[in-house]
Amino acid sequence: MNLSLRAVCRIIGLALLVVGFSMTPSLITAGIYEEVTAFLAFFATILFAIVLGTILLRSGHYSAVKLKVRDGFLIVTLCWIVSVLLGAMPFMLSGSIPNFFDAFFESCSGFSTTGASILTDIESLPKSILFWRSFTHWIGGMGILIFAIALMPSLGISGQNIAVSEAPGPTLDKITPKMSDTAKFLYVTYIIFTLAETILLRLGGMSLYDALIHTFGSVGTGGFSNYNDSVAHFDSAYIDIVITIFMLLSGANFNLYVMSLRRGIRYIFQDAEFRFYLLITGSVTILIAANLYFSDVFRGAQSLRYSVFQTASILTTTGFATDNFDLWPTFSKMLLLLLMFVGGCSSSTGGGIKAVRILILLKLIRRGIATKLHPNAIVTVKMDNRTVPADTVTSIANHVFLYMLIVFLSTIVLSLNNFDLVTSFTAVFTCVGNIGPGFELVGPAANFSIFAAPAKLLLSFLMLAGRLELFTLIIVLTPRFWNPNH
Repeated sequence: MNLSLRAVCRIIGLALLVVGFSMTPSLITAGIYEEVTAFLAFFATILFAIVLGTILLRSGHYSAVKLKVRDGFLIVTLCWIVSVLLGAMPFMLSGSIPNFFDAFFESCSGFSTTGASILTDIESLPKSILFWRSFTHWIGGMGILIFAIALMPSLGISGQNIAVSEAPGPTLDKITPKMSDTAKFLYVTYIIFTLAETILLRLGGMSLYDALIHTFGSVGTGGFSNYNDSVAHFDSAYIDIVITIFMLLSGANFNLYVMSLRRGIRYIFQDAEFRFYLLITGSVTILIAANLYFSDVFRGAQSLRYSVFQTASILTTTGFATDNFDLWPTFSKMLLLLLMFVGGCSSSTGGGIKAVRILILLKLIRRGIATKLHPNAIVTVKMDNRTVPADTVTSIANHVFLYMLIVFLSTIVLSLNNFDLVTSFTAVFTCVGNIGPGFELVGPAANFSIFAAPAKLLLSFLMLAGRLELFTLIIVLTPRFWNPNH
């Protein structure tokens, strides 16, 4: 099998240290609000992460190591599982979520930026626990290992094959010759967005604590809020607009922002996927607004306000809500379901199938129609005036097929809980797509606490699989991966 086990252990150790130290703001928050039990829970978890992470980090020699693709798949899978387990510890140790399956589900939902929850009364939890719950969105949004990749050169390890397995989209383009430098540029952009939204939300009247919580959910496209009624709690058009803007910005390809600094702002709008992303946003917003208006759900500008927010929230797979859209007309709900299918852009913090894959599939259908009319014609699939290689088109078709296969098979398994079809289907669909709320019993006014422990484990697995673009996790679970002859 030829896995670089020492390098694998060292990178897992690095990930443990990253996640452990990232709990420091939550520890400080517990101190500020005098939450003793939560403070001790974070302290114990951080200490455990430092000790175990240091042991693993020093388990191998600091010789140069070039990781293989197989190593990348294993490292990414193990690092995410270990990070989720570590992230669940404060929930259990503090007594906020004492049940392991519930804590694992909540932690998995946070790191995968899904935003699905088993909590029935969010506001009753300690502020530091809610801070950590939302901060996991921020950590998982850009990717735990994208940050680690920036540190890997100091360990003598190349991060390219990890980035290929970790990237939240079809590709993670190298903006600079070194993958570690690319990771640093992406995180700088991520931090700038975070600071900008926090400041703007503070100007809208939010407390610093509330502003940070909702910024983590927006920029990480996760959707956890510290209020039971989510963003609707504030009932502010200004806050809705700010969060909508940053959800849409975070649902786009982050590489475009970095490249636009060199080539100008026009570079962003020359990207075919970004234009398609804007087209979907604008079209669905108008259709839902019209449907809400003529169905007398909202009047005047209110229809547009609620429509654009929910469109952005679902398309970017954030999952925030300003209204119970499960009570909206069927036409609007069908459009939201369609948005769940699409998702954000490649190399964004959003989930779903990704806009670029949908666009290429549409072009593939158009090519199929053209070749039926003209059998001898050579018609290629193009993106940004460049021909998309045949193996890339095949890979995208395989991904979409696997995506839908997992959704339908998992829905069959989840139906053993004996809930209605819409609840079962959308629960699976929103977990695989890292969206959060679905419809009926898992709608925006409900939660996932209704499911049995095995079902929660299945949904947790689906959240991780969706966040890792399906193949990364599926490959590691195949016997072929562990066969030493391959």
